[in-house]
Amino acid sequence: MTQKDQSLSDQKRKATKIGVVISKKMAKTVTVLVERRVPHPLYKKIIKKRKKFLAHDEHEKCQVGDVVKIVETRPLSARKRWRVVEILGVAPQEIPTAEETEIEEGQP
Repeated sequence: MTQKDQSLSDQKRKATKIGVVISKKMAKTVTVLVERRVPHPLYKKIIKKRKKFLAHDEHEKCQVGDVVKIVETRPLSARKRWRVVEILGVAPQEIPTAEETEIEEGQP
């Protein structure tokens, strides 16, 4: 493999992340929460770091609670630089909001 081929393969490699869809209130956009487990720099205890990413969902198939794989892409808007590649796990059902549960219980 030549140095030119190696540099081309490095450019093609894109970052991928796996996370949970926490919001889909925008058109063709979902908010994905990615959770990492890393050791604390000083105390070495494993801690969870969470970060939210806006990802492009072209066909709007994602639902809240789905586990999805996102891949890095060119900037699509001011904050959107990720694209949903596939849905790895489907949410069991749509999660009811607090307002819906109050209405079902009969409390105003």
